[in-house]
Amino acid sequence: GKLERTFNHANLEMIMVTDKKLRVDSWFANRKELAVVRTVCTHVKNMMKGVTLGFKYKMRGVYAHFPINLTIVDGKQGPKTGLDIRNFLGEKIIRHVDMHAGVDISLTKDVKDEIVLEGNDIELVSVTAALIQQVVTVKRKDIRKFLDGIYVSERTTVVVQE
Repeated sequence: GKLERTFNHANLEMIMVTDKKLRVDSWFANRKELAVVRTVCTHVKNMMKGVTLGFKYKMRGVYAHFPINLTIVDGKQGPKTGLDIRNFLGEKIIRHVDMHAGVDISLTKDVKDEIVLEGNDIELVSVTAALIQQVVTVKRKDIRKFLDGIYVSERTTVVVQE
């Protein structure tokens, strides 16, 4: 895979010391500017991990009475890039979520009501998972009693490390 990102907004100096070593410097920085150094390093690590291993989020549909119907449909990004959610709390409305570019969605065959999101950008995969979770929030009811929804059950990488 391939990921690109600019860090022009940060007052940093990034140097490739060797083929496998990147040095990020900030000169005469205060506390908040030093925090940006660690943030940029973490972003770069997540990008390297995403390109080499990929990110996988598993989500489960949870319901007490009305079974949630999940179907993968065509979305704005192309075929099989959208998710339709039907019969949430017995409602007739069809909720639709479009995947971000670079995020693949699939339903598992062995586990009922499980969605798998895969991609190499952790931010796009996690934002897509958050959109799916937020579109099925319970309104005007006691959320301690009505626990129905779609929740992230597992965060892992596509390629399993030994």
